[in-house]
Amino acid sequence: MSDLHIRPAALEDTDQILRFIRDLAIYEKAEHEVLATPEHIQRTLFCPEPKVHGLMCLAGDRPVGFAVYFFNYSTWQGRHGLYLEDLYVAPEQRGAGAGKALLRHLARIALDNDCGRFEWSVLDWNAPSIAFYESLGAEAQSEWVRYRLTGDALRRLAAPAH
Repeated sequence: MSDLHIRPAALEDTDQILRFIRDLAIYEKAEHEVLATPEHIQRTLFCPEPKVHGLMCLAGDRPVGFAVYFFNYSTWQGRHGLYLEDLYVAPEQRGAGAGKALLRHLARIALDNDCGRFEWSVLDWNAPSIAFYESLGAEAQSEWVRYRLTGDALRRLAAPAH
């Protein structure tokens, strides 16, 4: 796709980012979990010192995909890593190079920032994405189990000990 290009997300992309987030959540069968509002996106992605960053992928001037990422840290490597939180390409654009272009752009960001790793998660039932990632040389890290605290469990753990 010759007119495909990637740029940093901008404040005026807020509504499009939220549409992509909802579309991704629908695809992942989790639309009910989307709580983000325009204010959340603006406060986190477009604040003076953001801890999370966004990319927009455009075909000409039309948004066709996005990525959200942040930097983490590996004590074992003594280096930062790049963690891809979300990658989404509109269904009608899949197979045209947008996903690979976003991942290539992110890999360059990782190398430019001396990252030792570029990581992300994928749902175990998402066979098309798994096949795509493996075609790029990515390897599943099946020995690690991801844990999550949310809601009441998070509040209970954070509460002062009695």
